[in-house]
Amino acid sequence: MKEMMLMYARDCKRANEAVLGLLDKLPLEARNEDRKSYYKSLSGLMGHVCGGTPYFHGMFRKAFPKAAAALKATEGLKVPEGEKLTAAQWDELKKACIKGDQTTIDFIAALDEADLSAPIPLDWYGGKPAAVPLYFLLSQAFTHGIHHRGQISQILDAMGVEHDFSGMDVAFLK
Repeated sequence: MKEMMLMYARDCKRANEAVLGLLDKLPLEARNEDRKSYYKSLSGLMGHVCGGTPYFHGMFRKAFPKAAAALKATEGLKVPEGEKLTAAQWDELKKACIKGDQTTIDFIAALDEADLSAPIPLDWYGGKPAAVPLYFLLSQAFTHGIHHRGQISQILDAMGVEHDFSGMDVAFLK
């Protein structure tokens, strides 16, 4: 399971880099325009994709002291979020997303296979369940990113921006 989680983490990093690279080519106004999605703009969607990473890393830091060193890079990391980002905030978002994705890879690499089944306490859902296995949270995080990158893909389609996010990308395997 560890190899599979590493594969998904590497794929997520590669996909986020591709989306950030494409969005970076758009004018700031186009990234910040309300696109009628829940998070409004492309900036808002990408901020949401990357924004949860430091939160989850904080949960993992508490549950896995032996792997805390691998999570050090995102300690105190702030990801700019909002439907309208300045150029400086956009640059911060890109750096934070890339740092968060690499830190997830480093964290998973520092774990033993058995660690992936360890319970992670939750502070939501009214305590039901009180905890879920780490592999579940990681899977949910990867799926979450896929979902929102799909939304970005649809918006770019509607804008007439050429991209190939639906193609099979195996560059992360190198």
